[in-house]
Amino acid sequence: MKKILLIILPLFLSGFLFSQKKGLVRKPKPTPKFNYHEEFKKISDEIFLHGAAYDNLGELTKGIGSRFSATPGYAKATEWAEKKLKDAGAENIWKQEVKVPIWIRGKESLQIKTSNGDWKSIKMLSFGNSEGTKGKDLIADILLVNDVKELVNLRTADVKDKIIFVNYPIDPTIISTVDSYMIAAKSKLISASVIGQKGAKALIIRSLTTASDDIPHAKQVYYEPEDKTRIPAMTIGVRSADELEKLLKKSSVKAKINMSAESKGETINHNIIGEIPGKKDSKVIVLGAQLDSWDFAEGAHDDGTGVVQCMEVLRTFKALGYDNNHTIRVVLYANSENGGMGREIYAAQVKKKEEKHIFALGTDSGGYSPRGFSLDMSPQRRKLIFEWKNYFLPYGVYDFDQTYAIQDVAPLKKLDIPLAEMVVDTQRYFDYHHSEKDTFDKVNKRELLLGAVAMTQLVFMIDKNW
Repeated sequence: MKKILLIILPLFLSGFLFSQKKGLVRKPKPTPKFNYHEEFKKISDEIFLHGAAYDNLGELTKGIGSRFSATPGYAKATEWAEKKLKDAGAENIWKQEVKVPIWIRGKESLQIKTSNGDWKSIKMLSFGNSEGTKGKDLIADILLVNDVKELVNLRTADVKDKIIFVNYPIDPTIISTVDSYMIAAKSKLISASVIGQKGAKALIIRSLTTASDDIPHAKQVYYEPEDKTRIPAMTIGVRSADELEKLLKKSSVKAKINMSAESKGETINHNIIGEIPGKKDSKVIVLGAQLDSWDFAEGAHDDGTGVVQCMEVLRTFKALGYDNNHTIRVVLYANSENGGMGREIYAAQVKKKEEKHIFALGTDSGGYSPRGFSLDMSPQRRKLIFEWKNYFLPYGVYDFDQTYAIQDVAPLKKLDIPLAEMVVDTQRYFDYHHSEKDTFDKVNKRELLLGAVAMTQLVFMIDKNW
């Protein structure tokens, strides 16, 4: 009996212990359906070898040129966009009506002179949607204001009937040029309403640019509903701004402004939308860029590059034969430069139709080298994207820490849709932004395509994992 026990007991114990250990062994994680490093390489190879974005940008900027709201140029751009979305593989393409302002710049001029000098012309640009002088000369003394504190302390008597000149540069010590631009752009110093309510006749500002030349950079004016008088507003180049400040520190200076700018009601433009329907469901991943540009500019970086990169995402999905789970939609927005009505209309329609959007990606910072994606979404969603970071690193895409999305997808935030914005190297962007220098030759083909690669890779990951 003892022999039997001595034989059986070790066998029993070994079986028991083995079963205990077996219960502690974790099940292996399921093998991923995709080798993501390989898929990322496929996307990159396809775009660098066969990408259409650069040629498309040439057609948009050189073939059509400026495409300001309510102009024939914008109408041509919508026809072009419909064709290019079809070429890219969009299966459903449609227009969305948007009411846009009709604003005509017309002729404009600015001259200055000291008490004992002659009139000297300065290159300028009216703010978008600005009131004009009805083609008559507006002559008044110039008053220099450098900061908000100084403006607040000015009495109405100091400001009344003056032309206010604000020489307020964007802060060069802030490394993110987007941050420095936004700080300056939101300042009360450059608000025509704030200046006008103090009794001023007009507003002149230093262009919001990182350039050191004398090219004016446009800006949009915002008037408050309670403004009794909407004063003309304009921008001048940084060299002229610095020279004007030096003159004002030595003597009094008058300005002569003549602007025929005027608003003529509203008309209909269109958002252009194209999509590849989802094979699994109708949930939407949307990519957005603005189709319009300023009336004097090709709008290459702002935002022709975004337009063609969004199209490239669709083309690449089709070329690689990906069966997208969710609908991948491109929205090219109308009226971003002088109103923003296109983005508001799209968001309103999403809400009205109760369309399920799971992700929205905007791009409007130029066609420069991609550095990452700013993620405006819940911490849980951000964490999911953080886990993919190593797949992006070989492409120089590493910055996933920012949390804003200020481009045309921004109105979708109120619908609790996760937002993202492509982060690029913007050190040169505000040299050209909103100026006549924003032309096709300023865009580097490889940087442009690399941005399209990063966008496509992110959309691929969202589609396969969310």
